[in-house]
Amino acid sequence: MRSMYSLDVRRQALHLLQSGASLSDVSRRTGIARSTLRSWRDGPSTPVRVTLCAVEGSADPLDRRRYAALLGFYLGDGCVSAARTTFTLRISCDAGQPGVIEDVTRTMQAVRGRGTICHVRAPGVVVVQSSWKHWPCLFPQHGPGRKHERRLVLAAWQREVVEAYPGDFLRGLFHSDGSRVRNWARRTVDGVTTRHEYARWQFVNNSAEILGWCTEALDLVGIPWRQSSWKCVSVSTRDGVAALDALIGPKT
Repeated sequence: MRSMYSLDVRRQALHLLQSGASLSDVSRRTGIARSTLRSWRDGPSTPVRVTLCAVEGSADPLDRRRYAALLGFYLGDGCVSAARTTFTLRISCDAGQPGVIEDVTRTMQAVRGRGTICHVRAPGVVVVQSSWKHWPCLFPQHGPGRKHERRLVLAAWQREVVEAYPGDFLRGLFHSDGSRVRNWARRTVDGVTTRHEYARWQFVNNSAEILGWCTEALDLVGIPWRQSSWKCVSVSTRDGVAALDALIGPKT
């Protein structure tokens, strides 16, 4: 029998319980029966089951941590293209950032397993790509047209992977469609004006769903953020920038 509660509602209730709230308190706040909350809290945890032809029945389990990063790279600057008998995953990287290119290559190889990873060069860009018939299984967001022009939904198993490895997911997002910039502002104290510089991470994407997944992951790791425009999420507090630096590393 299918549950009347969505995965998001269940996850939020469990988060409240794990934060120390009592069954009665969570029941009052959510309207969910105490018996239901207790069964969620005390029942066996459901392992991530990727019901994909690429993984199910394979001797090689999905590298969930690497997949979390690859999902971020794909959502930021990737696409899946169909050919006659296979599909090609392509992730575009700045040619001036060899560290990111190497990270994408290693990550794609870890998820792909056996198979060839190629680099295709264009002016200012290196496209890391690999052909495999199972890429649409691993990226069900694949579809015609640009990602921001269609509604995107994370599969339940993808959400569980992101929740388990939010830092790797954020690395993929910020190292593909993000940037670390230095901003400045003028400050006047006792009639003396000085120029104050500060660092900021920005993630820019035209998809409201992808922006939302970015902010959810930032919430999971406790990094403050703000939406500075309809397509830009910023991390600009000193502590927040330092925490994100330590979590995802430099974009080089």
